[in-house]
Amino acid sequence: MASLILVNGVQLAKQQTGLLGIVCLKANYSSDAPRKLKTTNLAALKRGTGGRSSFNGIVATVFGSTGFLGRYVCNKLGKIGSQVIIPYRADHYEALRLKLVGDLGQVLFHPYDLRDEEAIYKAVKHSNVVINLVGRDWETKNFTFKDVHVEGARRLARIARQAGVEKFVHVSSLNATPNPQPFFTKEGSKFLQSKYYGELAVREEFPEAIVFRPSDIYGQEDRFLRYYAHIWRRQFRAMPLWYKGERTIKQPVYCSDLAQGIVNAIKDSDSQGQTYQAVGPRRYKLSALVDWFHQVMRKDEKWWGYYRYDLRYDPTFRIKVLLTELVSPSFPIGDVHTERVEREYVSDEVQKGVPTLEDLGVNLTYMEDQVPWELRPYRAALYYDAELDEFEKPTPPQYIQ
Repeated sequence: MASLILVNGVQLAKQQTGLLGIVCLKANYSSDAPRKLKTTNLAALKRGTGGRSSFNGIVATVFGSTGFLGRYVCNKLGKIGSQVIIPYRADHYEALRLKLVGDLGQVLFHPYDLRDEEAIYKAVKHSNVVINLVGRDWETKNFTFKDVHVEGARRLARIARQAGVEKFVHVSSLNATPNPQPFFTKEGSKFLQSKYYGELAVREEFPEAIVFRPSDIYGQEDRFLRYYAHIWRRQFRAMPLWYKGERTIKQPVYCSDLAQGIVNAIKDSDSQGQTYQAVGPRRYKLSALVDWFHQVMRKDEKWWGYYRYDLRYDPTFRIKVLLTELVSPSFPIGDVHTERVEREYVSDEVQKGVPTLEDLGVNLTYMEDQVPWELRPYRAALYYDAELDEFEKPTPPQYIQ
């Protein structure tokens, strides 16, 4: 193709200028370099100069694409010219908005159920990349943690292997462990336990799978910043935290950074079989983070009388959590439920020797640069037309060296 364009360009220039010497610019087409074809499928042939209106050869099926992280991953894939297959369940209108992440004809939709192996196979049989973002923060009568994080992940990995998928990406959790330490409950976090066994299941079915272990993820419509911003998490003007939040260390990661890491791992030939820890650039005490959040929202002590106290000595908050689960079991108010409160006090432990997002070439985002924008809708007196420098700019939280 490039040689044809070059010849046509020479003939056209001769007709217009009559010159024999012509300076031609090199066309960087993805089909220039000779390479061994792995398949005769025309959809897998790279073409175009790159970008959203090209095709880079990646055909990715993204399970869980309608969730919080899935939208960022789909947009990152579509931005570089990937063909994205979006399996969805229930109402198709939730998935329909993702049609804009790619060019015309590059975003395809397919109904599925996590227990329907035939539908899963149809969704992955034309793909060379499968990404599993399916997860639950709380159990329901239809899906337990084991159903989603263990059996569901095993089923996706096994079918992807049978369909000849080249790369399988699985998103787990940073503090996944078979024996979680109990805080708010007697048995510990079932979420973290199921994530650990889900990793083992994926490795059994797809040994070359790429596993990501993210910490708390923040971003648009997340369940980390908005969890602490919600009025239901507070007790009137006070915030109950385990040991006042002084014994819990968090290292949150920005959702766009994690999505970029997933895309970089797909393009990296050395990422097969690797496990990556997706954490932010800095570590904070939970108490410092929560205090800063309330300062950003202008709900600190000066305005609202905000203060922290030890959750261990407040049985009324436990009662409120149980009542919330009883009243709204399908979607707890303010994301306040037993499992979330239990996981809140697990400190993030980054293992030495395990690669992170920075090893994938991701420039990590600092919370100080992003959180004020994310919490802006939750500010007190949001519609008050403040004068310049009327409100003191909150001091960024102290981070742990």
